[in-house]
Amino acid sequence: MHGWTTADLAAHLVLRERRIDAAAGISVKFLGPYTRTVQTDLKSGTPYPKLVDMVRTGPPRWTPYGLVPGLDSLVNTIEFLVHHEDVRRAQPGWEPRALPADLDDLIWRRLKAGGRFFFRKSPVGVVLRRADTPDKAGAKMADPAVVVTGAPLELLLFAFGRQSHARVAMDGPDDAVSRLMAAPLGA
Repeated sequence: MHGWTTADLAAHLVLRERRIDAAAGISVKFLGPYTRTVQTDLKSGTPYPKLVDMVRTGPPRWTPYGLVPGLDSLVNTIEFLVHHEDVRRAQPGWEPRALPADLDDLIWRRLKAGGRFFFRKSPVGVVLRRADTPDKAGAKMADPAVVVTGAPLELLLFAFGRQSHARVAMDGPDDAVSRLMAAPLGA
């Protein structure tokens, strides 16, 4: 989220969980202007500590996240992990962190399941390779292809369009690597 502050991020997360009327504009382009207006109003009309508290307490029970068992975990685990890293990696001197093995495995399962969606706008083929195991996953079938290798969190950040902040290794033709680095990836 280039150019965002933590207040912008908090307003975005609150909007996702509490303003169902505006949340669709996050991924549906023609609804985007309304979503941006609601997010701006949330940021300017809600004190920052209150926004943070709303994020901390999670979605209300009356929202789909509260009504559908497992939906909050399914949708928000990855979303919050990516945004947590957005904040961490905006700081000078950040370093990648080790995650618990079960979280690495969850991230890898989500990458394998969603790889084609995350890399649908890639101009080149993509194969994801987990650095700590021999596991690979095809994310985009095309020639030329690039093999992107890293820890599951680093691969996730790359897949979410944070290519310049993900610590990964890439193997493929230089032109294909450059095109992949510039591609509009993500959800």
